[in-house]
Amino acid sequence: MAITLPHIEDANQTNYLPPQGEIQPFESEEEYETKLKEWKLPAKKAFWFKQKTHQRKVEIVGYQAYGEEDDHYTIVIKFQDGKLSCIHPAYLKEMQAGNFGKEAFDAAGQPNTAQIEEKQADEKTKEQAPTPPKTTATKTKKKEAAKKIQLPEDKVAFSAIVKQFALSYNHFTEDHDEVIVLDEVVIHQDDPLPIGLAWCSHSKTLKKQELAIGNKLSFNGKIVKKKLPKAQDDVDEEHKAEEAVPYKINNPSKIEKQ
Repeated sequence: MAITLPHIEDANQTNYLPPQGEIQPFESEEEYETKLKEWKLPAKKAFWFKQKTHQRKVEIVGYQAYGEEDDHYTIVIKFQDGKLSCIHPAYLKEMQAGNFGKEAFDAAGQPNTAQIEEKQADEKTKEQAPTPPKTTATKTKKKEAAKKIQLPEDKVAFSAIVKQFALSYNHFTEDHDEVIVLDEVVIHQDDPLPIGLAWCSHSKTLKKQELAIGNKLSFNGKIVKKKLPKAQDDVDEEHKAEEAVPYKINNPSKIEKQ
């Protein structure tokens, strides 16, 4: 039997799980809608956070990625009093159901975390599945990728090499976008900052350059943390991204082939 939960704005009755570390905000309305679709949440701005005696309106303000390839997520929600908390996407989805009630809480009135732990255990099982032995070079590369990079907020100068022309599925348009994968990307500032791999849209501006694989480029642009997934089954071999690329460069300009 469904329980009618009044909307009580009482922080003392809410169990918070404050985010630890950096929160990844949504870069655009398009990314927000794409993530909601990925998390199987309805396309809206306000959601219910439910506990045994009350429920509160919240909004999703960002997320935190985890896993070997940063392909698992914890949602960061914001309450109307400004406080932040983390929640598993599947658990927030369950809270939106009208029959979310007594079975979701323990005898003390606290959230029943069994469902969350079961889902997270499934994710960890996938992550911990046996994999081929990693070479020293692979381990070194993973460690380097794991290092925290402080990205500049403004537009900066770059150098890079064209590695691949690929296709990336756009959930918003339900079609594939043309993208370019760049290698040996370096941000040129007082202390040059090596980035490694990055990607950008194959825009009209870039198409005018008639680029080819191996071209060395210099350009200006803004870099953000936005992953390009690796190989997709519905793309031909030539245009499959060979590996996940963690950073995107927006609006490259003043492009020069060296």
